[in-house]
Amino acid sequence: MSVSDTRLSQITSRLAELEARLASGTLEGADFIAASRDYAELEPVARAAGDVQAMRSELASLAALDDPEMRELAEEEIAHLKVALPEAEHRLAIALLPRDSADSRPAMLEIRAGTGGDEAALFAADLYRMYERFAAEQGWRVEMVSANANELGGFKEVVANVAGTGVFARLKFESGVHRVQRVPVTESGGRIHTSAATVAVLPEPDEVDVQIDPGDLKIDIYRASGAGGQHVNTTDSAVRLTHLPTGLVVIQQDQRSQHKNRDKAMQVLRTRLYDLRRDQAQGAEAEARRAMVGSGDRSERIRTYNFPQGRVTDHRINLTLHRLPEILEGPGLGELIDALTAEDQAKRLAAMDQ
Repeated sequence: MSVSDTRLSQITSRLAELEARLASGTLEGADFIAASRDYAELEPVARAAGDVQAMRSELASLAALDDPEMRELAEEEIAHLKVALPEAEHRLAIALLPRDSADSRPAMLEIRAGTGGDEAALFAADLYRMYERFAAEQGWRVEMVSANANELGGFKEVVANVAGTGVFARLKFESGVHRVQRVPVTESGGRIHTSAATVAVLPEPDEVDVQIDPGDLKIDIYRASGAGGQHVNTTDSAVRLTHLPTGLVVIQQDQRSQHKNRDKAMQVLRTRLYDLRRDQAQGAEAEARRAMVGSGDRSERIRTYNFPQGRVTDHRINLTLHRLPEILEGPGLGELIDALTAEDQAKRLAAMDQ
């Protein structure tokens, strides 16, 4: 996708305009926040546009040299620019791709054990630790919202909030079914079992993004039960929220305080409602999104972790890495995410050129 010189000038002019408005001191409150956000989003695009403008201008100047001796001296630089310019134009094209408005948001990470019983729950716990470690590397903060643990230390279900810069943009390709092939600790015969866990990554809204009418809520308070720590079964602190218009149900019982459980349940409900509305809004684009890496289909098997062979395969891009321990420890996950992001960008660029 080639970008015209007129478009490049528009980008740099728009950045200069935002810069002047922010420096004027006349913006306050919501206007200042909006202008700051626009500037932060446009600045890397303008930087990429500036690189392209500078290279095009220099290449044109060198190509226009009449002096044969000067032209000969410039040949090496011309050859370099003819390689560097297409790369810069590609970076600019990626920067100009329509952004998902949720990319900069924090995310709700939900992991649920699937087929495989206790082994699936142990795998769900492995995935949770992988994301925790990856988040720590990115400088993000992970806060567990709720967990349903089994006796072996696995999770039947775990929900966490991940906050930081660009969380949803980096984690959104993780939604789907993750499959593990290994010999379970409970297997005495040494047979390899296949288990699965489902991962959902949902962008978290601000309170102003999702207003919930109290009249649309059915709230049940009851005594907590199950493996929830020493405080369960002592007070009526568990909260179940039912959103009547959609039928969404959220149960929260991990905190000893009814008030805290209600707050966390509202946080989860707000996130799921926001995700539901995003899906509805993007319904018209569903067919196109299915062609992309980040379709977000949580019933799709996306990745296999094979312990006997020490490999991880992402089925969407047919990428296999023989670095399973490093991926589960967090650092190696970044290479998978980078590959998925690059594939998504390539497909979207190709779709725009059609």
